[in-house]
Amino acid sequence: MADHIDKNARFEQGMKTRRSVLGDAHVDRAQTMTSGFDQPFQQLITEAAWGTVWSGNHWTKRERSMVTIALLAALGQDEELAMHVRATANTGATEADIREALLHVAIYAGVPAANHAFKIAKLALAGMKADNSADNSGDGEETK
Repeated sequence: MADHIDKNARFEQGMKTRRSVLGDAHVDRAQTMTSGFDQPFQQLITEAAWGTVWSGNHWTKRERSMVTIALLAALGQDEELAMHVRATANTGATEADIREALLHVAIYAGVPAANHAFKIAKLALAGMKADNSADNSGDGEETK
């Protein structure tokens, strides 16, 4: 019984952390797309990645963000890399932090991996800037 309670608490903490990093819209989309087939996987990553690793108290979300970006870049995980670059809006990691993480990738995982990751990061950052411009471009009136 206690193990079940611990898992439930870990899942709840994971959802809280996941939402704070990735945003409600992303998490809601992921939950909507979850089926019986991948539900155990979603529970695993929510409890383990978000409820344990990302919820730890030794590193800040900014530090975890930089490490995650470097690892995803080194592994060539483009979609996850772009997602975590976008998540820096919530973690406090800056463009300079992202650049430094990718420079480490160049040395420790190889220039081709870093070169590709820089392309993915630039696209994600440009998308973020475009979204911010669109959000801030209105004057309070609807356009026709």
